[in-house]
Amino acid sequence: QVQLGESGGGLVQAGGSLRLSCAAAGRTFRNYAMGWFRQAPGKEREFVAAISWSGNSYYADSVKGRFTIARDNAKSTVYLQMNSLKPEDMAVYYCAADPTGYGLGTSNFGSWGQGTQVTVSS
Repeated sequence: QVQLGESGGGLVQAGGSLRLSCAAAGRTFRNYAMGWFRQAPGKEREFVAAISWSGNSYYADSVKGRFTIARDNAKSTVYLQMNSLKPEDMAVYYCAADPTGYGLGTSNFGSWGQGTQVTVSS
């Protein structure tokens, strides 16, 4: 398993940007697909974006064109650049690791961070 820790959340006005980071502990980071999920109050956790071991990326329709996921294997870190933030993006954001490496099935994500709060004011 890999241990994950998110950072970079905060308060931002609608239309603003934030970059989330997720640092992983473990020598096999490069073999994992990495994903970002979010959970708003009273709602179920939902998929946001994922990036495979080879760099293929996938996005929820609600964030396509606004969010970008990237990974730096040398730093064992995955990022989520969030632009044009909307109030509906407000949630606790979690990163997760998929040992299959492909990031195609949300049920494959088994290691989770503690989450970072993103608050978007209108």
